[in-house]
This record gives sequence, C-alpha cells and structure tokens, in this order.
Amino acid sequence: MDLSLSEEQTLFQNSVQKFIADNYDLSTRRTLCASDEGFSRENWKQFAELGWLAIPFSEEDGGFGGSPADTMILMEEFGKGLVVEPYLATVVMVGTALARAGTPEQKAEILGGIIEGNILATFAYAEEQAHHELHNVVTSAGKDGDVYLINGTKSIVLNAQSADKILVSTRTNGNDRDTDGITLFLVDGDAEGISRQDYPTVDGLRASEVTFKDVRVSPENILGEPDHGYEMVEKISDHAILALSAEAVGAMEVLYTDTIAYTKQREQFGHPLSDFQVLKHRMTEMFMEHSLSKSLCMKATMLECQGSDEAKRAIHALKVLIGKSSRFVSQNAVQLHGGMGMTEELAIAHYFKRLAIIDSQFGNVDHHLTKFVDI
Repeated sequence: MDLSLSEEQTLFQNSVQKFIADNYDLSTRRTLCASDEGFSRENWKQFAELGWLAIPFSEEDGGFGGSPADTMILMEEFGKGLVVEPYLATVVMVGTALARAGTPEQKAEILGGIIEGNILATFAYAEEQAHHELHNVVTSAGKDGDVYLINGTKSIVLNAQSADKILVSTRTNGNDRDTDGITLFLVDGDAEGISRQDYPTVDGLRASEVTFKDVRVSPENILGEPDHGYEMVEKISDHAILALSAEAVGAMEVLYTDTIAYTKQREQFGHPLSDFQVLKHRMTEMFMEHSLSKSLCMKATMLECQGSDEAKRAIHALKVLIGKSSRFVSQNAVQLHGGMGMTEELAIAHYFKRLAIIDSQFGNVDHHLTKFVDI
C-alpha cells in the first residue's frame, strides 16, 4: 500500500496551505465565527473557483474524479487552519450521498449547484434519543396521497441556517431501531413546516435543532431506494469520519509544533522549558500520538478508496484512536502553555475545543470501540 502523495496531490496540498496562510489567521476566524452565518460566502466562492468543491466527484458529474484521499489532504489542511466553512456538511456528507445514489436530475440540479458553489446543503441525521446509533430514527415520513409528510426533530444539524437543501433520514417503515425502513429525503431548507433553533457550538461553528411539522415532499425528493436508506447513512458516516479524522490530525500537528516552539521560548529557573527532561518526554509522546493517528488515517482512507472489506473496521479503529490521541495532545498542549492555554486570545484553546467536538461527532470513543469489537 503506497501512502505517499502523488505530484498532483502535493501541488494541491501546497495550494490549500497558501490559501490558509493568506486568509486564515486567528483574528479572521474569530470575526467569521461572530458573523451572521458563521463563515465567509466569499471564501466559499473561492473554494468553488479553485475547484475544491468538485474534487471528490466523478468527471461525469462535473467533478475532478478525486477520492477520499484527496478529501483527506484538504481536511488535514483545514484542521491546521481551523477553517469554518461548511465543507463537511455540504461536500462530504450530502455530496457523498448524491454522488452515490442521486438520480440524474438530482445530480444535475443539486450536485451541480454544490460544485459551482451556489448550493449549500446539510445532513440531518442525529436525534435526541439515538445516542450515536444511526439507525435509531423516529422522525417519520408518512404517505398522504401522492406526497409524504415529514414529522419529527433532528438535533445538531450543522449549518442548517445557511442550507439551501437538507438531506433528512426518516422512518417510513418498521420499528424505531430497525435498519430497514429508513428513507432519505432532500428537502428545501425554507420549506413550509420547517422551524429551526439556531445556536453556536462550543468550537465556534453553527448548528440547529430542526423541527419538521407536516413538511410535504414528493417521491421525486427521495434519495436512493425507499426503506433502504440505512446503507447510505452508514456510507455518509464513514466518509465524514475519515474527513473529521484528517481534520483532527491537522489540528494535532499545530498543537504539538506550537507547544514545542513555546517551550523553547518560555524560561523557568533560568532555563527554557524544553530543557527539562520530563517535558521532552511529554512532547515526544504528543508527537507519537499525532504520528500514529496520521498513519491510521492514511491507511483507513486507502482501504476505503480500494473498497476493501477491512475498511469498516479500520474506520472504527481510527475514530477510537483519534478520540484518545486528540485528547492527550490537546490537554498537554494546554497544560504546557500554562493558564493562558485556555484563553480566547491564544489559538491553543480553539484547537482544544474543535478536537473535543470532533470526538463526539458520528460516535465517540466508547461507541466505536464497541463497534470495532463486534465486527
């Protein structure tokens, strides 16, 4: 298995690094987080112009024929820059579903709009009672003549206030915890019957509680096969975990390198902190946790690219390792920076919060450890 980057991927990585260096200092990010939508539409337009929104999609769909490996490269750099634009929700989650299960009409209208930067989308899958179980769905979609009526509430829907389209998982058959009987619908973000409670998340991003009350959707809005949407929900989850893990790897790299730089400058008892043996050991462990996470992230991504039977187990293992390693690296970064490590003025605190949220998205350490053991 060749884990090295190709020449094209290296050039792509360099272009993302340059964009972040030119556009994403901490002050700029804090300004974006405090804005109405929590991100920059201008940046999103640039993402489209640079082709980043088209990378994961096939040439037949108007994309560049990229793979999860290319998404990993982009998300790792986004993790280093703490990028707030809704790439995960729009391109990775909804884009994955459309590319795999969308009709030609859905691809032309919605996927084409995503690639051009004209459509923002999000995936409403989480529910209050579900506890990370993707098949625990009580939001219902019942037949009413020629249409469906969607009723229920979805929790922590990323960037819902800005979304033109919402992909929502619903129960059309079976019991609450059955894997069969789940259907995915594409719904307009401003459809009649949708209400939202918008809020900032602890890491500076945006999410919403989205309530559906008799929201009317036609059968043409179904993505994939009715009652058989769970497989697609799992595939979206897998791609989201790979993207989030790459983002976490990027964030951890900044944390340990910034900590090393700080300990070389900060003096105690007439010596830089980096001179003390116990702190050298601590920073070596931070480096090792980051390196292990990056290696497993690359392996899991390559297995997914190859369609390997081992990919699912590797993704569960990756999410466990990312959760444990990111906690170790972020906590030690804060501790070695002293009290100012948790101040808003220092980037360390923002990376700490983002990594804490990544650990909880699409299942935490305990959830994925159980899934890993069960396979």
